[in-house]
Amino acid sequence: MANMESQLLAARHIQNFSEASSLEKHWGYVDRAVPCTNDAGSCEYLDQVYGSHDLSMVYSGILWAIIAGLLLLWAIGRRVFPSPRADDVATGAIDSERLRKIAGRRSRIRRTVASLVRRYLLPDSVRWIFGRTTRLQVLILTVLAAYLFIVSFAGIVYQTWITPVKNMPGVYNTRTSLGPWSDRVGVIAYALTPLSVMLSSRESILSLLTGLPYQSFNFLHRWLGYIIVIQGSLHTIGWTIVEVRLYQPQPKVAQEWIVQLYIIWGVVAQILLLMLFGLSTPWGIRLTGYEFFRKSHYVLAMVYIGACWGHWTNLQCFMIPGLAIWVLDRGIRYLRSALIHYQYLPNGSMGFKAAHASLTHFPDPDHGDVVRMDFAHPQDPWKVGEHFYLCFTESSIWQSHPFTPLNLPKVQDGLVSHSYILRAKKGETKKVAELAAKKLAAAPSATTPLILSGSYGESITENLTPDMNVLCVAGGTGITYVLPVLLGLVEQPEVKDRKIQLVWAIRKRVDTRWVEKELDTIRKAAKAHKIEVHIYVTREAGSKSPSISDGISEKDEATVKETGLTSSAISSVDRVPSASSLDVQKIGGEGFDRHPDLHKLVKEFVEGTVRGSTAVYASGPGGMISDLRSIVASCNSGAKVWKGNERYDVQLICDDRLEW
Repeated sequence: MANMESQLLAARHIQNFSEASSLEKHWGYVDRAVPCTNDAGSCEYLDQVYGSHDLSMVYSGILWAIIAGLLLLWAIGRRVFPSPRADDVATGAIDSERLRKIAGRRSRIRRTVASLVRRYLLPDSVRWIFGRTTRLQVLILTVLAAYLFIVSFAGIVYQTWITPVKNMPGVYNTRTSLGPWSDRVGVIAYALTPLSVMLSSRESILSLLTGLPYQSFNFLHRWLGYIIVIQGSLHTIGWTIVEVRLYQPQPKVAQEWIVQLYIIWGVVAQILLLMLFGLSTPWGIRLTGYEFFRKSHYVLAMVYIGACWGHWTNLQCFMIPGLAIWVLDRGIRYLRSALIHYQYLPNGSMGFKAAHASLTHFPDPDHGDVVRMDFAHPQDPWKVGEHFYLCFTESSIWQSHPFTPLNLPKVQDGLVSHSYILRAKKGETKKVAELAAKKLAAAPSATTPLILSGSYGESITENLTPDMNVLCVAGGTGITYVLPVLLGLVEQPEVKDRKIQLVWAIRKRVDTRWVEKELDTIRKAAKAHKIEVHIYVTREAGSKSPSISDGISEKDEATVKETGLTSSAISSVDRVPSASSLDVQKIGGEGFDRHPDLHKLVKEFVEGTVRGSTAVYASGPGGMISDLRSIVASCNSGAKVWKGNERYDVQLICDDRLEW
């Protein structure tokens, strides 16, 4: 293949292989015939072509060396300078002296730097371009893009050579730096391909090294893909101009060029690249559906890598890793699912056994029905904050969706309980809700088989030490992300002066029934742990609806308040009169909705802490997460943290799987 490419490129580069005394090796390119026996202009041009290509490989190597070095330093730093872990603290009564020692062991420099970073880099950046993405992510992208922009032009001699066409007197080729430059951006596009695949992997090598969940890399994967599209398009346009316009005679040169096998593969790769781009835009996803985008993205990406390989086999050093990472990612996914479901069957043999979840259906014709699923399965427990991909086999075996368990991962009699809630929107979730309604209409109880894959994500309570205050903010079904945090806290010993609060916005008051049992557990422990629960009903008139709150006043001393729609309820929140209260407020109404004033709530929470830093856990609509990023950023102050005031060390831990 390499010899064939050398022959095909001989005419393009006017290399005389028959008169060459030797061949000069160039990594990632065809061999060069030396010495050059062509005219002086052609020889100078070839010097530039090969010299520029060698620099392209050097620049690509530097990029990968920097990435590998940063990942290595990050991995080492996580182990040499670990953050304080919750399980490092002995169980039992926690006194103030111990808390001071825990806080004293933390690095003030690290906390100050972290607070400064959050202050300036946590909020969203240019949302209409980048979506709901932090400034830190955009900064990383900017640094990478700046490096790629510089190396796309560095080391190229910008010059024009007018060279004669052999055996055609009076006919000349115009050779410019456009050819070497087009090769440069093409090589960089190849070099970025394995990085793009790595950033998209669910079984992420990057997560193992950095501790960040795989979804944290989605933004960089998407924008790196855009960069590859630009580079691939510029490479195609550049060589099209050279072969169709600058090389002579025309149209003979262009006709002979376009039918060459490596050019055909190049055209195929460019078409696939544009298809990947179009289908991955928000408009493409809305037009075709997310599942079509996901499946087509997998297939098109691998065919694209194959087409790139066919276009330029000399650069297979970049294609092989990309393909290997993709195959490894898919293989580990299937293996993990198989291990979870390889169980004892009813006949006593071993085999694949699906989990069977009991269904609870909550009708909501206005905003989409909600389904709760509960089941127990023999497996290792996951960590709080991690999620599973669930495949509903009665609906489709070709789709799976991520869901966060709302319960604590506890092993009892070899089984781990799972509880999930989902809201029916379109597609698969709507089918599941319809299936649940149909089954429950025919029988008092119903189940559905599930296939699990996971767990994925990060442990969000691993570094939640007893000296930290906790504010949980959830919108709708986002309660599943924060509930396990609170359920874990109520099982721990009481911590003096610790502040804990839940803020949950729901459309209707009856929505509290989704997690009635879990709310009841928190309510019972609220007095001992000083937990405040604020529930905001955003789309319901003042008429009373039955909910968990109705039974609470009968079961316990805790007070349940119902507030009608007033201007004060919309703009502010009255403090709970008792540490064990469940504060239910209606701040919306029929035909319109109002959201709780998160800026006021978060500020009041932070200002009301007695000591220690604050962790804000959040899950909900994208707008809520964006608002919280800005609010939490404003609560941080590196200068005050450096002076020992931990109140202004506020971190945000959020479920950021959705960026649009």
